[in-house]
Amino acid sequence: MEERPLVRKLGAFVALSEVEHRVLDRLHKRRRKFVAGRELVHQGQSYQAAYILMSGWACSYKLLPNGGRQIVDFQIPGDFLGLRSVMLHLSDHSIEPVTDIEVTEVHASDLLEAFSATPRLAMAVMWAVSRDEAMVVEHLVNIGRRDADERMAHFLIELGARLALVGLGSKAGFACPLSQYLLADALGLSAVHVNRVLRRLREAGMVTFRDGFVTFDNYKKLTEFAEFEPTYLDQIGPLLPEKISLRA
Repeated sequence: MEERPLVRKLGAFVALSEVEHRVLDRLHKRRRKFVAGRELVHQGQSYQAAYILMSGWACSYKLLPNGGRQIVDFQIPGDFLGLRSVMLHLSDHSIEPVTDIEVTEVHASDLLEAFSATPRLAMAVMWAVSRDEAMVVEHLVNIGRRDADERMAHFLIELGARLALVGLGSKAGFACPLSQYLLADALGLSAVHVNRVLRRLREAGMVTFRDGFVTFDNYKKLTEFAEFEPTYLDQIGPLLPEKISLRA
């Protein structure tokens, strides 16, 4: 049977035991499918289930009073959707599928039962959530302090590293369903500006985004240009030493 993305992701933190694999299997018992554009979680919504993304892409975003939207992050297979909302009983952001997706629905009671049975699994999930928070911090730096070309380069490298962790990308490239409008909402640019930035990066021989695929034409040059430091992605806790590294 093909390894589930969440299992592969958590396996980067700790070598999972048979018991932990069985507990994760139980978390995947409620399967649901959503079509692209159908909102899973609404900003301000009270208690609801969390989800584990099995296939497809989603985005989390904040809506502004003037109708504008800031995409906070994109979710890929292996990511949790709405986990913080379940714990806090109120969602401070919305989540929407970018493509058709398959998820497993997880209730707070499911998580409490799993964590009680396997404390190491709780630590692994905490690592995954902490890693997601570190990415949000980096995104803030991206928008606030990097110019448009560096911003795009950094974003694409990070996305490639995240996808590589679950077997969906490499330093050669990755399939990417994101439109220029979605990239614009995530990076604080206009769609026209996104188009120009991608053209400049392509003409510089660093990366090409065409027909739904990102190709790293010169990965080393791109990481140097973006001053990409992967520490925030592969910072693994000292208590559980089994790990992989995203470093070159």
